[in-house]
Amino acid sequence: MIKVSLISLGCAKNLVDSEIMIGHLHQAGMVVIPEAEKADVVIVNTCSFIDSSKEESLGHILEVHQSRGMTKRRKEQKLIVAGCMSQRFSKDLSSSLHDEVDAFIGLDQITKVAPIIEEIYAKARGKNEAPANFIEGKSTYIPDYDTPRFRLTPKHFAYIKIAEGCNHPCTFCIIPQIRGRHRSRTIESVVREARQLVKDGVKELNLISQDTTFFGMDTWEQRPNPRTPVDSSRGSALTTLLRELNAIEGDFWIRLLYTHPAHWSDELIKTIAECPKVARYIDIPLQHISDNMLERMQRETSGDYIRNLLKRIRAGIPGIAIRTTFIVGFPGETEADVAELCEFIKETKFERLGVFRYSQEEGTRGAKMPDQIPAKVKEARWHQTMALQKEIAAEVSKSHVGQTLKVLVEEPGVARGEADAPDIDGRVYVSNKLPVGEFVSVAISGFQDYDLLALPKGQKPTEFKVAKQAQ
Repeated sequence: MIKVSLISLGCAKNLVDSEIMIGHLHQAGMVVIPEAEKADVVIVNTCSFIDSSKEESLGHILEVHQSRGMTKRRKEQKLIVAGCMSQRFSKDLSSSLHDEVDAFIGLDQITKVAPIIEEIYAKARGKNEAPANFIEGKSTYIPDYDTPRFRLTPKHFAYIKIAEGCNHPCTFCIIPQIRGRHRSRTIESVVREARQLVKDGVKELNLISQDTTFFGMDTWEQRPNPRTPVDSSRGSALTTLLRELNAIEGDFWIRLLYTHPAHWSDELIKTIAECPKVARYIDIPLQHISDNMLERMQRETSGDYIRNLLKRIRAGIPGIAIRTTFIVGFPGETEADVAELCEFIKETKFERLGVFRYSQEEGTRGAKMPDQIPAKVKEARWHQTMALQKEIAAEVSKSHVGQTLKVLVEEPGVARGEADAPDIDGRVYVSNKLPVGEFVSVAISGFQDYDLLALPKGQKPTEFKVAKQAQ
C-alpha cells in the first residue's frame, strides 16, 4: 500500500487543491500520512505568487530531497512537485531540479494524482532521464460539489472555491497566466456543497476564488440573444448565490473573501445587508488609492470610485468590517502617491489591513516597467504604512471594549469574531473552558493591538500574551 505525504503551501485556494488531491488518493486506496520521512511519495503543493513564496516552495522541495538519503526507504522515495510554481515553471524547473524531482503536475492534474503516482512507479527514471512532466497547456479545471475531498481545516470551518481563474489585466499579477481564465461553478453545485458542509457541522463557510465578485458573470455572455439586457437577479450571480446559501437551515457564517472592487454593486450591498448569515466582513483588495498607481497597475478602478464605493458599503451594511490590502513600491510610485495612500488609510480607518512590498514578477508587465523602486525604499514605505495601521487597529480594537460579541471558538482559549477571517486577522482570547467549534457570546474587556480580550473573572491579560506567543 503506497503511503503519501503532502506539504501544502500558499493560499486557501491552494489548500483546497491539496484537499482534493488527498480525497483522490484516499479514493484510490492510498494512505496519506503527515510524516514525510515515512512516506513512499512526497507531494509539495507549491505557491508562486511572489518571490518569497517561490523561495519557500524551493526550500521545501530541496529539504525533502536532501532528507531522502537518510534511510533505505527514503532513498527510494518519490518526490512530486504540484501547484502554481509547477504550472508556471515546470520546463525551467525540470532542468534546475533534474536530480531532485520525479514528476511535475499542474493544476489540472490534481484529480489524476493517484494514477500519476502509479505511472511513476511503473516507469523508473533513468539517471539521465528528465523528470516526468504531466502538465498539459493552460488550466481549465474547476471542482464540483461531489469532487472527492478531504478537508484539512478544523471541523468548524471550511473553504468553498466558487470559481477558478481570473480575467483581470493587473500588471503586477501572474495569476491569470497560471490559473487561466475565470470560470464559475454553478449555483446549484456550490449550494449542494455548502448544505453538506453545514450538515457535517461546519459553522463558517469561506467563499473563495481569484475574484469572488465576478462569480457567474462569465456565463452572462452565453445568453441566446446577446442584445438582451443582463438581469443578474435571474442568472448566475454572487447575489443569487448568497441568498440561496443564506436560506440553508442552521447557525453558521458565510464569509466573502477576495472580492474585486470593480464588480461591487448596490444590489450586492443590499443582499449582504438583508442576509443575516453573511458575516459583516468583506475582503476587498484595493492595492492603492492614487490614480497614478491604479492606472499603472491597471486596476480598472479610480481613487474616486473606491472612496465612493466604501462610503456606499459602510452606509448600506451597518457594522461592516472592511479588510483590504495595498502594494507599496510599485514601479513609478512617488512620495506623493505614498502620502495620498497614508492619508486615505487615516481617513478610512480600515478594520483590517495588510501591505505587500511590490515583487517584480517575471512574465508580468510590471516587471518590464521603468522606474523600478529600490528594495530599501519599498521596505521604508512598508514600515510607514504598517505603523500607521497599527495605531488605527488599536483604535478599532479599543472601540469594542465593553461590547458583547458573538465569536467562534477555534481552540481552547482562542476564538474569532465576525470581523476575523481564519489565519489572516486578529483573535479574541477567551476562557479555555469554552467549547471548541461552537458559537458563544463573550464580553470584551480589553485589547492588545490587533487582538481582543474577553477575560474570565480572575484571569490576567498576561496569561493571554503567553498563550498567543505559543501559537
